[in-house]
Amino acid sequence: MSSFRELLSEGRDVLAAAGKEEADFDARALLLFCTGLSWSRLLLRYEEEADAADAGRFHQFIRRRAAGEPLQYITGSQDFCGIRIKTDRRALIPRQDTEVLVETALRDLKGRENLSLLDLCTGSGCIAAALKALGPFSEVTAADLSEEALSLAGENLPAGARLIRSDLFQAPELAGALFDVITCNPPYIPSGVIKTLSPEVKDYEPRMALDGSTDGLLFYRRLSEDCPRFLRPGGRVYFEIGADQGPAVAGLLSGAGFSEVRVVKDLQGLDRVVCGAWTK
Repeated sequence: MSSFRELLSEGRDVLAAAGKEEADFDARALLLFCTGLSWSRLLLRYEEEADAADAGRFHQFIRRRAAGEPLQYITGSQDFCGIRIKTDRRALIPRQDTEVLVETALRDLKGRENLSLLDLCTGSGCIAAALKALGPFSEVTAADLSEEALSLAGENLPAGARLIRSDLFQAPELAGALFDVITCNPPYIPSGVIKTLSPEVKDYEPRMALDGSTDGLLFYRRLSEDCPRFLRPGGRVYFEIGADQGPAVAGLLSGAGFSEVRVVKDLQGLDRVVCGAWTK
């Protein structure tokens, strides 16, 4: 039998040998997940023998992580804007970069009330869930073309949120609908670049949620053209973008007649969100 300390050391060594850069963090997260202990409680029991069943699960999870499976798919959850989001292979893993979109919208909309939100390409539903919990939204609609993603979003969104299967605005249920805010984290990686992504992304996360066609801008062209028909006067849009897409997407919004168009950077200083207002 192994102690908790020995288990953690073994797991860290296996992950480091597999080339995982965050081997220590991942091993710790998986041990806490297996045991249900907090880090402080684990430290108090550091030299105690671990339960055999817990140790078996830990070794199994370490092997999965060493093979490339993302940590969040193993543990089944990810923190996003302080909200626990259920995660599995039905949708992309929520990322810290996407929190910039939520934070930007919340700042812009401070003081407003009873707004309606449409979150396109909703995936896990993390954006819609966070904005509903933290923002001034009384009505939330989340749409995605993937039925699997919608089923996961339904597990993450609060009761009352509307779920629609749609290729952007094409669902009949959206005909004639108007919203105060439209958000979208669309597929934006150029098709030819996907093969260069890390195995954790290209081999596990849905390609449908990654592939933005030849130049990565396909969905932004469609969004810029179609969003005005679904926005109330004064409505706003917030799109996540790739780090090199700021000028191009900002140009698409400006060309479509949006005002107050700006590019917002993430914590690393990279372009991450493009937003604008529809005032016509």
